Amino acid sequence: MSLITGVLYAALVAYLGGWYVGQWHGNFSLLLFVLTLVTLVYWLAERYKFQPEREAAAAKLVAEDESRRAQLASQGIAQVDGNVAQARDKLLMQPWWLDWTAGLFPVICAVFLMRSFLFEPFKIPSGSMIPTLLVGDLILVNKFHYGVRLPVINKKIIANNEPQRGDVMVFRYPVNTSLDYIKRVVGVPGDEIAYINKSLTINGKPIEKTAMAEFYDEDSLRYYSRYMENLAPMKHSVIEDKNRPGFIPQQAVEDFPGRENCRYSGEGVVCKVPPGHYFMMGDNRDNSLDSRFWGFVPDENIVGKAFVIWMNFGDFKRIGFFQ
Repeated sequence: MSLITGVLYAALVAYLGGWYVGQWHGNFSLLLFVLTLVTLVYWLAERYKFQPEREAAAAKLVAEDESRRAQLASQGIAQVDGNVAQARDKLLMQPWWLDWTAGLFPVICAVFLMRSFLFEPFKIPSGSMIPTLLVGDLILVNKFHYGVRLPVINKKIIANNEPQRGDVMVFRYPVNTSLDYIKRVVGVPGDEIAYINKSLTINGKPIEKTAMAEFYDEDSLRYYSRYMENLAPMKHSVIEDKNRPGFIPQQAVEDFPGRENCRYSGEGVVCKVPPGHYFMMGDNRDNSLDSRFWGFVPDENIVGKAFVIWMNFGDFKRIGFFQ
């Protein structure tokens, strides 16, 4: 068993190493599920096989020692050298391969359940949600806000709240579901979304946009126009690049399902959101690969609602709830 455990750990290290250096994309939910199952098998084997065997061997050792001492006592030998306590403790001790498998099961199981049904941490990798979320922000995502879903397959089994305009949502990227994206919900099923000349209109109603002080991006060392956008009842900040046009280059648009629901022009895009889907946009409007480029997010791709920055090691003032 120690050899098998060593091989399993070597495979795990190789998988994580390749994932880290970008050789392949990993599915962390699936990895946690597999680790939970594997450690559960070891935990059950320890509880019902290996531990009873060690306890039986230790009990046999103690019984034999007591029998030997009784025989020697009957012969008038009262003092006997040797102490089986250390040998008994060694027999009862878990071998390393059980300590690092069965011993980890409760922890891995707790992490798997918490991550699957309660909260999941994410790190913001890009600037598409500036100024709301910055690169390096560590956020928490509420996994049950939009309903309880089975881990790995992401199948909803208990409905809860429906996504609302203005929610910041994590979802599986429709083009490659092994990747998680984070954007803001702009359109819900049935909405007609128009983003023309950098102005957002929903169902024919222009969305109020109030100018704010310019936003300075420390990474690009540039100033951007900043606005307060009112996706009632949600208000949030967006930024725009004055030097970039509002239209979407046709060569950048994916051939996504429901493409016929969108009309592209030299001024922007108009899309009708199909049932069971959502239209997502980044708050960094001119630097966000979102539904304008790759289409709608189906309900089955939803991961959860982002709601709090729990850490940013470069700026502790970032910690807190956001809209």
